[in-house]
Amino acid sequence: MLKSFSLGVLLLVFLAMGPLMSLKPSDQVVVDLKEKTWVDSVMLSLSPEQRIGQLFMVAAYSNKDEKHFRELDTLVGRYGIGGIMFMQGGPVRQAKLTNRLQRQTKVPMLVAMDAEWGLGMRLDSSMHFARQMTLGAMSDDNYVYLMGREIALKLKRLGVNVSFSPVLDVNVNAANPVIGNRSFGESKEEVSRRGIAYIKGLQDHGVMAVAKHFPGHGDTDTDSHLALPLVPHDMKRLTEVELYPFKKSFDAGVMGVMVAHLYLPAIDSTKNLATTLSKPLVTGLLKEKMKYKGLVFTDALNMKGVSKFYKPGEVDLRALMAGNDVLLFSEDVPVALAKIKAAIKAGLLTQEEIDQRVKKILHAKYWAGLNNYKPVALENLHQEVDRPLSTVIQEQLYERAVTVVQNKGNLLPFRNLDTLRIASVAVGVTENNKFQETLGHYAPINKFAISDRFAHDSVFTAIIPKLQDNDVVVVSIHNMNSTPYKNFGIGLGTRAFIRYLQERTDKKVVVAVMGNAYSLKFFEKNNWLVCGYEDNVVSQSLVPQVLFGARPAKGKLPVTASAQYKAGTGLETPTLNRLKYGTPESVGMDAKVLQQIDNIALEAIAYAATPGAQVLVVKDGTVVFNKAYGHHTYKEERPVTQSTVYDVASITKVAATLQAIMFLKDQDRLKLDEKVSAYLPELKGTNKADMMLRDVLTHQAGLQPVLPHWQKTLQTLQTKQLFYASTQSDVYTNEVVPGFYSIKSMEDSLWSWTVRSKLLPRRKDGKGYPYKYSDLDFYVLKRVAETLLNQPLDEFLDQNFYTPLGLSTMTYKPLLRHRQEMIAPTEDDRYFRQNLIWGSVHDQGAAMLGGVAGHAGLFSNANDLAILLQMNLQNGKYGGHQYFKSSVVTDFSLRQYSDNRRGLGWDKPDIEGGGPTSSLAPPSTFGHTGFTGTGAWVDPDNKLIYIFLSNRVYPDAENNKLVKYNIRTRIHDVVYKAIIPKT
Repeated sequence: MLKSFSLGVLLLVFLAMGPLMSLKPSDQVVVDLKEKTWVDSVMLSLSPEQRIGQLFMVAAYSNKDEKHFRELDTLVGRYGIGGIMFMQGGPVRQAKLTNRLQRQTKVPMLVAMDAEWGLGMRLDSSMHFARQMTLGAMSDDNYVYLMGREIALKLKRLGVNVSFSPVLDVNVNAANPVIGNRSFGESKEEVSRRGIAYIKGLQDHGVMAVAKHFPGHGDTDTDSHLALPLVPHDMKRLTEVELYPFKKSFDAGVMGVMVAHLYLPAIDSTKNLATTLSKPLVTGLLKEKMKYKGLVFTDALNMKGVSKFYKPGEVDLRALMAGNDVLLFSEDVPVALAKIKAAIKAGLLTQEEIDQRVKKILHAKYWAGLNNYKPVALENLHQEVDRPLSTVIQEQLYERAVTVVQNKGNLLPFRNLDTLRIASVAVGVTENNKFQETLGHYAPINKFAISDRFAHDSVFTAIIPKLQDNDVVVVSIHNMNSTPYKNFGIGLGTRAFIRYLQERTDKKVVVAVMGNAYSLKFFEKNNWLVCGYEDNVVSQSLVPQVLFGARPAKGKLPVTASAQYKAGTGLETPTLNRLKYGTPESVGMDAKVLQQIDNIALEAIAYAATPGAQVLVVKDGTVVFNKAYGHHTYKEERPVTQSTVYDVASITKVAATLQAIMFLKDQDRLKLDEKVSAYLPELKGTNKADMMLRDVLTHQAGLQPVLPHWQKTLQTLQTKQLFYASTQSDVYTNEVVPGFYSIKSMEDSLWSWTVRSKLLPRRKDGKGYPYKYSDLDFYVLKRVAETLLNQPLDEFLDQNFYTPLGLSTMTYKPLLRHRQEMIAPTEDDRYFRQNLIWGSVHDQGAAMLGGVAGHAGLFSNANDLAILLQMNLQNGKYGGHQYFKSSVVTDFSLRQYSDNRRGLGWDKPDIEGGGPTSSLAPPSTFGHTGFTGTGAWVDPDNKLIYIFLSNRVYPDAENNKLVKYNIRTRIHDVVYKAIIPKT
């Protein structure tokens, strides 16, 4: 038996190490001999009592006090126990305690953990991957393997070499109170496949897998932690269902198996005798009939399924006599040792039986590398345990599990955001939860949160009138539990609320269940139903992304929730090219490098270059960095958030006016090499009659850089009174700032003054005008756009771009849509408006027009600007809609002249360096900066978007520290340095 086990272990070593597979047979014999020599030498060094000690694995808690640690010291030092199982604590504390205990051992101990869904199952500040029901919803087992790999690497780094996973129970009983979402599902084949993938992920990376709970805990309605569950099936049924995944795992080489505390009269009808203590089951079925040669672990011996009927020590002896190899969670090691020694003396056990089991344990220790034991290195422990790649796997697991169960009329994913008004009611969470935050990235959402899952009906009733103007209501259910008899934590009020919306209103009610799939039975009448399986920040981010088509739905129910929702149910939904929100590593960027942005942004705030900022990075269509820094002002009264709205200043040129111009070009309604006067007849007969549209777009049409029109209107008290009034009226219609209004004809005056303005001197070679950046170019372009569109620019953009794109913050005149508190103030203007500019456009010319201009006036947060730019990067395709039919964005983003860095409207990297972008940005990059301290850049080569928004002009527009300290371009440098080179 020992020889067979040793060869099996060696095979797994070769599989895990890869290159060793090329060893010649003679080399393998040498390795085998080394292992045998080590095992034999250790055995000879152990006394009979110390050998018994090797059979025990006791519970350890790194979050307990010194008294507990000293108790462990005694068990390790005096009794020579063979292993410890960590139950609770933290990574660093556990590593320290592991080292402390291992120092006292004669033979290094096996260290185990219950890590079914990662370290987070037992340790604080540790990653939670996915429960097995979630994994069961995926179609690709490779991701289960990858999760096993990541868990194994974390465990190994902590000095852990045994994982009590996977669960191979076939959960065919929806009322199962203890397995449920810990199982891969109800299909024995699916459970087997995924279980083997998990096992290989662990064992290929140096951690022993322990399949549980043999012979199968999936069809029980009792928790073995509390009582002894009955499994009434005969051997035929047990063989066909419960035992099937275990047999498959044995064939695949699983190194350990855990025996459950169950009552199986078909195998052993001894009253109140758990399978753990049954020799017919452990020895007869598992070891002899099924020929299992690996390590056999008991389930925890303190569980009521066994401890209720046998005292500590007695239960250990009976488990050993039944055939188990490792006694897990012994409640009294000294008493158990004494009873085992007495049993050997009485002939109930033989020393040979003990020695065989100890040798199996030592072979496992050799496989785990404990023959060359090294303490856990504490340096960089947290960083190395929290591998960034793990977050990618975590994200992939939850994404591929999301299951659309019902989707009447293909409402999901949401399209046509210009006609769809959406509300969100999140039950079981407080405001500012990740689910609603992510929904808000895609569209304006009317949000409500009910923190109490069992809130009174009146709480829900109060919300109903507030939903009146919405077409769709997304009800997400959070903070659920996995207990069937507690209705999975879904209150009657929640269910009644959903039924009322479905039956008594015209709302389309989308229910997102963020928990156990068995709870779907409560929503059989729902036309739109989605299961996210778990409730954490990752799943709360991914389910909304599926609802809006940023990611596809691919999951299938792994269990039957009801007669209507059977296992295998799941509707696939498409992607609509909307922005995703994910991890840097998922798109080949280094999260640690991106963190350097924090230092630069905080430096800007510390040096008073700006009171606050937003920084956003998109790579390959995924937002991988979106942070807010500082406050709205230096008074630090209101922190900047991702929802804070900024005056984007000259980014208006490309995010507003240029979108309209490209739209017209895309529809072949204007020509770039046509005279502007062809579209604006009032220019004929002026010095601008021959001005070409291409030259206007590239800032070389000879227009003045700026005309301070506002100064003309303040030359005398009389002129001021002519142009402005303190109250709004039919004559004074344009709000410059609240309480200060300009005359209705102001735009005509500004246009007249612009038309009559002088041109710059021509180039010395007489070939046109030199490149000179000018706001006036976009006065002209706005006029062209509005003339051809026969519609005000802001109305056109809102109808054709901003609303269909779901942009909830991007707008002109933001005070009409947003609370002032959402908006970062700009300058304390003491020369024109005599007021703090807060929610009104900073630019004087745009302010005179009431806030809508071609060169300035647009407000936005970073997220909405990123959506618009992503649509441009995708040449007009976004959210299932084609905004541009041709390659117009690509055409406009190309540099037009060798001595002018500009594209058509778009700014670009400087030809000679030192320009507005990172020096690492390729020539294809296009975007713009803004006077208020903003910048937005698109790199089509790397599919990269970088946005920086700030209000550096608060309270004084003369503040040039943002440029002085090169803040925007240094952050842009970091973005490029974070791209991991492809190998």
